[in-house]
Amino acid sequence: MTNPPAPGSLARMAGENWTDEENDTIIADYFAMLADDLAGKPYNKAQHNRDLQAAIGRSRGSIEWKHQNISAILIGLGETWITGYKPAFNFQTPLVDAVARWLANNVAWISRSSRVAQTGHLREAKQLWIEPPPTMRNAPPPDELDQMLGIAQKFDVAERDERNRILGRAGEERVLAHERSNLITSGRPDLAERIRWVSEEDGDGAGYDIASFSPEGQNRLIEVKTTNGWERTPFHISRNELAVAEAKRDDWCLLRVWNFAREPRAFEIRPPLDAHVTLTPTSFQASFH
Repeated sequence: MTNPPAPGSLARMAGENWTDEENDTIIADYFAMLADDLAGKPYNKAQHNRDLQAAIGRSRGSIEWKHQNISAILIGLGETWITGYKPAFNFQTPLVDAVARWLANNVAWISRSSRVAQTGHLREAKQLWIEPPPTMRNAPPPDELDQMLGIAQKFDVAERDERNRILGRAGEERVLAHERSNLITSGRPDLAERIRWVSEEDGDGAGYDIASFSPEGQNRLIEVKTTNGWERTPFHISRNELAVAEAKRDDWCLLRVWNFAREPRAFEIRPPLDAHVTLTPTSFQASFH
């Protein structure tokens, strides 16, 4: 007579909702793999899957699909994800809440991934790949776009990135290296020497972060916005930055750096900004009568 299977080893019925405990377990496992992935350490996805099958009693396919759901949710949260798990949408709200809960309980994660990326990118210090900004023509399908933007709004991803000084500073430093490299490659080392990191030297009040030049000598007043996530992650822009953009239209530009934790990419947008993005007021100044 064979012994009965150990608790948790039986695969659950297909379509049965995942519990919070199961979601927490698979999310912790996903981030363990992601940490190795970002650090360039080898890991075995198949072995992770087998370990999860034993721990929570779900099938290999169900676990694989849930990993793909987590990738999709991380895009909405403006975070990097495991590229080997292609994002799968139509996920359930409890899984979104569980991913957000893991991030809230592991507050050092976002800063850690930014530090790892900063070290590698500055060591290479090569030019950024600048591409056209996102448009509706190259947007994901409407349902997917709505899901991702809905997550970003619910968890205020733009505010989180704005508060992440390590990420913001690392993005500015990467753009600074790009601008210098671009001018030197273009035969203008004289201009490269005159670039100023304004936000670092003078503070944040100028309305831009870097004062650079085009190879022809025109001023480039660059406001840098950085995220570890995808190119459509919302971002904050201040009233002062908008005012400077309008006043210095010919010189001002916004350089949006994305995918920073892996291989930074960027696109540039110029005033008027509302031709490219929807500007939504998020705070008001209160003055006494």
